[in-house]
Amino acid sequence: MAHPKSKISKQRKRKRRTHYKAELPTISTCSTTGESHLRHRAYYDDEGNMYYRGKVLIPAEEDEE
Repeated sequence: MAHPKSKISKQRKRKRRTHYKAELPTISTCSTTGESHLRHRAYYDDEGNMYYRGKVLIPAEEDEE
């Protein structure tokens, strides 16, 4: 198993890691409902229906009174 020849200082390690940055998530707009949502994720519209890829997965529950 390989071992480092000398210790890497905290400053040197952190300089190397400064290039790893968090990116903003990609947001798409549904062509069916016009809602903004994360790509490859199901989402709810204003009426409570769950959509995925422009199709209703779970319809909204209607309150029966």
